[in-house]
Amino acid sequence: MKNILLVATLVFTLTTSYSQEGFKIGVQGGIPFNDFNDEVGVVLGANAGYMWALNEVIDLGIMAGYTYGFPEKFGTEDPLTDLPSVQFVPLALSARIWPSNSFSFGVDVGQALGLNEGNEGGLYYRPQVGFLMGAFTELNISYSAIVLEEKQFNTLTLGILFTIPSKRSF
Repeated sequence: MKNILLVATLVFTLTTSYSQEGFKIGVQGGIPFNDFNDEVGVVLGANAGYMWALNEVIDLGIMAGYTYGFPEKFGTEDPLTDLPSVQFVPLALSARIWPSNSFSFGVDVGQALGLNEGNEGGLYYRPQVGFLMGAFTELNISYSAIVLEEKQFNTLTLGILFTIPSKRSF
């Protein structure tokens, strides 16, 4: 009897509509750490993409964004030296799982194109946890990493994401 109840609960959970299909646009801000901690002070970014609901719990999509790392003013022994900004354009595939109607977890994986001089870009991944704050507004916490040739650009960010639902999701 316990197994039947457990299976029924699991089936109900997986078939309840939590997914968030539609166009998404968001902004985030945070701090770098590890390799770029002394070169970048604050990171700001913006993302846009589209998510398709595969079923009621899983969303898959595409994402493009812009990440700007503001140069640290006190990261060198000579405070008059201007450090360069660090800029990327991440292009990624996205996946989200909605285990409840109030939060999700997921990941973006792709390539980040480097925009500033000497920045070749690299592998991009961004695991994140999202908390629904309204029907189409989500607060998310994420860690992102861009694996460069000699070091990694790692950040911890807090962001807000807005969903413009597709006609199918109404």
